[in-house]
Amino acid sequence: MKLGYIIQKILKKMFNRPCVNQSNIEKSARIDIGSVVVETSMDRYSYIGEHTSVLCAEIGAFTCISNYCAIGGGSHPIDWVSVSPVFNTTKGIIKKKLSSLQYSPFQKVHIGNDVWIGSHVLIKSGVTISDGAVIGMGSVVTHDVGPYEIWAGNPARIIRKRFDDGTVENLKQIKWWNWNEEKIKEYAAYFSDPNEFMRHVEEKQK
Repeated sequence: MKLGYIIQKILKKMFNRPCVNQSNIEKSARIDIGSVVVETSMDRYSYIGEHTSVLCAEIGAFTCISNYCAIGGGSHPIDWVSVSPVFNTTKGIIKKKLSSLQYSPFQKVHIGNDVWIGSHVLIKSGVTISDGAVIGMGSVVTHDVGPYEIWAGNPARIIRKRFDDGTVENLKQIKWWNWNEEKIKEYAAYFSDPNEFMRHVEEKQK
């Protein structure tokens, strides 16, 4: 590996540190360079990629969020006379207020466990992405996504489920992401084959 490339990577890390504010990030979770995370919780072994913004979200364990995503954010009162924040109590880039009408712009985004969100995805505030779901790159998600569903497009729609209904129900019952690390390691060798994984879990329960 060339020295110039290594220096470039070091400088990029140094000057593009993530900004994390009023958030609870589990110590094994990771946030990559240039990302902004505000009022968000993130469980173990989840990560947020480069230059992604996450505002007011709850993120489960083992979830993968790629680069250049925008998750959550403020809304505007579209049923008022004006959508401008100068008429309400929200804080923003415009400091001048012509009125102080009460308005709450933020709704929490709920992202489950073992979710994969591709690059350049936009997720509307208030949306729930259930356990095991996959969101294809470039998608615009404005509705709730069910467990183990694959969604893509603008606006995003369901493409298919990752597994058949029986497998989905079994995985929903197992909830392996809640296990301690010792138990996860015990079954990790079977993670590439859902049927083999479920078979070993069932045998242990007998």
